[in-house]
Amino acid sequence: MRLVFACAILLPSVAGAATPAEPGEGEAIVVSGEHEGYAPVRTSAAKIPAALRDIPQSIAVVPAQLLFDQRALSLQDALKNVPGVAFSSGDGQRDQVSIRGFSAIADQFVNGFRDDALYFRDLSNTERVEVIKGPAAVLYGRGSSGGLINRVLKQPDVTITSLTLSAGAFDQKRAEWDVGRFDRHGGTGFRLTGAYEDDGSFRQQQFLKRFALAPSLLLGAGGDTNLYATADYLRDRRLTDFGIPAINGRPVDVPRGTYYGAANARDADVTASRVLSQTLILTHRFSDALGFRDGFRHYRYVLNRRNTSSTAVDVGAGTVTLQHGGLDRDEEGWSNLAELTQTLHGGGMEHVLLYGFEIAHQAKDARTLLARRVATTSLTRPVLPVIDPASFTALSADTGTSLDNRGLYVQDLATLGHGLKALIGARYDWFMQKTVQRLPGQSPLARTDRKLSPRAGLVFQPDRAQSYYVSWSSSFQPSAESFALAANNADIAPEQTRNTEAGAKYTLLGGRLNLQAAAFLLRRTHIKGSDPLDPTRLVPIGTQRTRGVELSAQADLPSGFHATAGYAYLDTRVTASANPGFVGKRATLTPSHAVNAFVTRSFAGRFGLGGGLNYVGDRWADPANTTVLPHYVTVDAVAWVLVGPVRLQLNAYNLGNARYIVAGHGTSPLLNVPGAPRSLLGTARFSF
Repeated sequence: MRLVFACAILLPSVAGAATPAEPGEGEAIVVSGEHEGYAPVRTSAAKIPAALRDIPQSIAVVPAQLLFDQRALSLQDALKNVPGVAFSSGDGQRDQVSIRGFSAIADQFVNGFRDDALYFRDLSNTERVEVIKGPAAVLYGRGSSGGLINRVLKQPDVTITSLTLSAGAFDQKRAEWDVGRFDRHGGTGFRLTGAYEDDGSFRQQQFLKRFALAPSLLLGAGGDTNLYATADYLRDRRLTDFGIPAINGRPVDVPRGTYYGAANARDADVTASRVLSQTLILTHRFSDALGFRDGFRHYRYVLNRRNTSSTAVDVGAGTVTLQHGGLDRDEEGWSNLAELTQTLHGGGMEHVLLYGFEIAHQAKDARTLLARRVATTSLTRPVLPVIDPASFTALSADTGTSLDNRGLYVQDLATLGHGLKALIGARYDWFMQKTVQRLPGQSPLARTDRKLSPRAGLVFQPDRAQSYYVSWSSSFQPSAESFALAANNADIAPEQTRNTEAGAKYTLLGGRLNLQAAAFLLRRTHIKGSDPLDPTRLVPIGTQRTRGVELSAQADLPSGFHATAGYAYLDTRVTASANPGFVGKRATLTPSHAVNAFVTRSFAGRFGLGGGLNYVGDRWADPANTTVLPHYVTVDAVAWVLVGPVRLQLNAYNLGNARYIVAGHGTSPLLNVPGAPRSLLGTARFSF
């Protein structure tokens, strides 16, 4: 097998990243015999060029065409296409999901680099989104109990000039631009993507203003040595919305726009974030059998959040108590990934070996305002208080945390013959955490964890269409993982997650129809919980497991049909806890059953129609399982027409105008975010 190192994870290749452009939208480079519409066939999950069918793991890919057909403008919009993913409100400030019943708050990656800053990402520079299910510490380090999310960025390997304008309900306005030039003979490319958005909302007082800009440069494409550089700037300002409270085990029955916060929320309840990152990747091919890649990423993240939220409900009095607080974060970090890829042949077998070393440093400062009660008001007809943010200056916490990580890893994708392939690997991490408590009377805290994370999987492929696998993998979660250490967790060893999985993948019709099925048992042990004899002390006593089945299908048919569908059954349970009341409880925010489907049909490449649905079953809002977020169904539709160089598109969302809760907080029954009512979004994409 000839390695093409330019298509590894840190520098996605034409095969993995480029997609056929819409007619008139520029010249895309397409590898002969491969395509990517709704049914991609390759993945960067193993950090080597590999087909999805070769990886003994469940992997979901949300490709560019699906993102545009649905006009997905957020990571949440993209991930509703992935079975097994559930949504959290993320304190109104960040992308946050659960995967297979476990929080993935710190399991965000971009082009294979950790991207765990707590912000809402923009998709204007995103080519596709990959969700790698199950523990993945063998290549990516700490975290990833249920899985991780990797955004693969648009690459400067196309010639394209496009301007996309969208406007819709609730005063939504967005503009995107994408300008790229690529000289395939000189191997040089440049691309500039960006977006500006100014939105209102169905939620009272809610707004969103954001600006994104991402230039990238590619030198030496197609040669033995190439260099890829990119930067990404994002500025985001929005209302911090914690949603609506609950009463008697259900979200309170009020108009979905009802806001429980400050009367002057646009001044008092605002989240403002800024993110700037730079990435530089050097790739060199020594021979067809040996290549080297070194990638460096630096980021800076600043957050200022002020919020008012519900903290208590008095059922008898019919009132809710509101409190105001805030949080400031200032983070900076860098990471370097050095990887050597080698192909060996012998004994009728082929081995694609990956040797890697990661070194990373993050400095995270956090200042938490001391929250205090600002009002007690009617639960169903709240009278909102006017809040002076300048009066909140006292701090409840002021920490400076440094995270240093060193990781050595090796992986072997072996073709054994007779239709058998194996993927085995191991990673050893040295993870060091230090936290300085700046408030008086508090001492600095530190701990170092050294952990081995193995993985093993076997694939049987009786022919080019069928692939069956079994696998086992492990990950670890340090005490604070990506946050400040505290006195009640600094002495606790990492939690452990193990996944056993069996599945089947079918690649039919020359890759135009992909089917995937997986059954798994996921168990996380040593979960921290309160000591029954001393509630202020945390001890490693909890165990949570998820048994589940996931099914998915993607199709790109010559008749013009494109389709994606998925189903997840997740049986989540707490199986051990120092508090007997938690044993048997289900994981928060995670439905037992969820279904997604989206189908489009294009006619002669000039116009198209489509639609889909999402079903989400009942979910528990809190760990004690006292409040249920009811099941719901939403139905969406799309229609588009190509008029010369312009694609006109109309998306309709929640056609049935269902009333539903799209996300909860995960730790409280009182913070539940309503989903949007029926709405329309019109889009015009101009290609020059």
